[in-house]
Amino acid sequence: MLPVATAAASLPALATPAAPMPDMVRLGAAWRTAEGDRAVDHVGILQVDWSAGSIRITSDIRLDSRAHGLLPEAGGGFLAIATRPGRWLVRVDPQGQVVTRRRIDSESPLRTFGGHVLASPDGQWLYTSETDVQDGAGWISVRDARSLERVAAWPSHGLDPHQMQLSDDGRSLFVANGGIPRDTSGKKRDLDRMAPSLVRLDLQTGQRTGQWHLDDPRLSIRHLAWNRHADGTPLLGIALQAEHDDASRRRDAPVLALWDERQGLRLATRAGGGAGYAGDISAGPGGGFIVSGQRTGEGLLWHPDAPDDWLTVARLTEPCALAAWPSPAGVLIGAARGIARWGTQAPAAMLPWPQAMNPDNHWVVLG
Repeated sequence: MLPVATAAASLPALATPAAPMPDMVRLGAAWRTAEGDRAVDHVGILQVDWSAGSIRITSDIRLDSRAHGLLPEAGGGFLAIATRPGRWLVRVDPQGQVVTRRRIDSESPLRTFGGHVLASPDGQWLYTSETDVQDGAGWISVRDARSLERVAAWPSHGLDPHQMQLSDDGRSLFVANGGIPRDTSGKKRDLDRMAPSLVRLDLQTGQRTGQWHLDDPRLSIRHLAWNRHADGTPLLGIALQAEHDDASRRRDAPVLALWDERQGLRLATRAGGGAGYAGDISAGPGGGFIVSGQRTGEGLLWHPDAPDDWLTVARLTEPCALAAWPSPAGVLIGAARGIARWGTQAPAAMLPWPQAMNPDNHWVVLG
């Protein structure tokens, strides 16, 4: 096993009783390999066996462009979705076989996927974040979960919609509008016109029931994860990515915001972390959040008992994908050299990739 740094003892509140991490974990993941001077994109299933010290690729599906977000489905399969400017969805069954590929090139109006897909509470519908190729407006498409066909569409009330999360009561959809203007190929442009926001939509009608902004419009709102306050009320963690023109402002920018019903949207701390770039976010122990500092090689924990500080729980090469496991007691971290495990109930550990591969930003634990 490769070494991975840990610092759990720094905060006594992290010792939250929880079930230990299992030895065997199945992950739906996306990655990229190199064939000569050509990059090849993949999705598939990884089987991680901590007791045997091994990672096996049990399913390997080639794609024609980069996958981004993944959604676990009942029985152990998953959905994978393209990111900008991609226009495809792929459903993979529990055995790792493709059962559905859907392209949206013929849909009108034409849009590109924003990289994330989410299921309705009853599993009948899917929500996909999208951008109109003509005017750049953000949309949320409602899709039949079986056919993957669009049946309705709601404005996201912003630019560059990215990840979504359901509210705790299952009645609302929270949307992270990244706020970055882009050209038709997905490249960033006109950053002085950025307008990121967190939007809440009614899940029955698509109507906007709330919209919140941070004071700094150069902090792009990207990824979302739920946790809970000590009293049990929901707390939304929001991973930020700084887009300031000045390099020092980007480096020192905050990377975590919070939202709840009582206080609305605000920065968790103004302390910089991760050089202003949080690649992914996961619930952490004790009502905290873990973000991946991809550019600084750190897994960073924010904890409500020390809200002005960041605790480095792992030091890795290009960490990004995070998955809470089990619940918020620990996290699995995807990095350039392999998979790391950190938690309050298990020793930190790391396993190398079985072959040369570059993991993408997200992955999901499969049943």
